[in-house]
Amino acid sequence: MARAQGARAQMALAFEMTYGTPPASGFTRMPFASTTLGAEQPLLASELLGYGRDPLAPTKDAVTADGNIVVPIDAASIGFWLKAAFGAPTTAGTTSKTHTFQSGNWNLPSFAIETGMPEVPRYAMYAGCKLDSLSWQMGRSGLLTATASVVAQGESVATTSAAGSLVDLTLTRFGHFNGSVKRNGTAIGNVVTADINYANNLDRIETIRSDGKIDGADPSVAALTGNIVVRFADQTLVTQAINGEACTLEFDYALTGGVGLKLTAHAVYLPRPRVEITGPQGIQATFDWQAALAADPGRMCTVVLTNTITGY
Repeated sequence: MARAQGARAQMALAFEMTYGTPPASGFTRMPFASTTLGAEQPLLASELLGYGRDPLAPTKDAVTADGNIVVPIDAASIGFWLKAAFGAPTTAGTTSKTHTFQSGNWNLPSFAIETGMPEVPRYAMYAGCKLDSLSWQMGRSGLLTATASVVAQGESVATTSAAGSLVDLTLTRFGHFNGSVKRNGTAIGNVVTADINYANNLDRIETIRSDGKIDGADPSVAALTGNIVVRFADQTLVTQAINGEACTLEFDYALTGGVGLKLTAHAVYLPRPRVEITGPQGIQATFDWQAALAADPGRMCTVVLTNTITGY
C-alpha cells in the first residue's frame, strides 16, 4: 500500500474570476517547502444532563480552512504571492519585465490552491483563498524563504486532480547573500538580521450557511512591520527614534542580469530601543519598526519585481 510522502507532494495555484469558484484551467505548479493549509471542524461536547455519567454524542462545529505556506523567494513564483498580497501589478518592459506592486488596494484577488498526494491518492482543492500576511527574515546565510498565511473559504477533497495541465516555472532563487538594507537610499551598516511582515488583516465574513463555509474575507487596515537588529556603532537610528522622525527603508535583492526584488517602505518610524550591555561581546540593539502612509508617494510601500515573466 502506498503511503503519503512529503517529497511527492505537489501544489498548484490559479487566480479566480469569481470568489470561491476554482478555474477549470490555468494552474501553475508552485514550489513550496512546507504547508499547514487545511480544513478542520472541531467537535462540541454535549452539555446535556439526565442520561447518566456517560456523555451524549458531540455536535459538529463550524469549518475553518486556513494555514501557512513556506515558499522560496525567487524571481518567478514570488510574483504570485505578491499579487495575492497587494493586488495586480503594473507591468512594463520588453524582454526584462518590471512588475510594480503597491499597497492600499481594497480589491485583493482570490485564488484557488490544490495540494496533491498522488500516491494515496488525495487532492485537496482550497477555493476562495485570500492572503492574510506575507513575512520573511533577512540574514547572512541560509535558505531564503517567506511564509504566506492564507485564509480559504473551504476545502473539497477528490481522488483525481482538478487542476489540469500545470504551467511550470523556471526558478531563480534569491539568497541572503544577495540582500541589502538601505535607509534613505544609503546602506545601513552593522545589520545582523531584519524581519519584514506585511499583513492585510483579513476580516472573515462568518455568515450562517448550510455548508459551514465563510462568505468571504475582506481586507481591513493593512500593516507593514518588522524589526532590524544592528550592532550598535552610532546614534543615527536612536536619534531618529527619539526625534519621532520617519525614514525610508529599502529591502533589496539583486541578481545578475537585472533580476531583482525590492520592497520600499516609504515612511518608517522607529521606537526608542533599550540598549543593553550583556557581556564583553558586541552590543546589539533591536528596532521594532512600523511603516505608515507617506505623503509622497501617497502610499505605505512599493514592491518592484524584475524578471522575464510576461505578467501575473
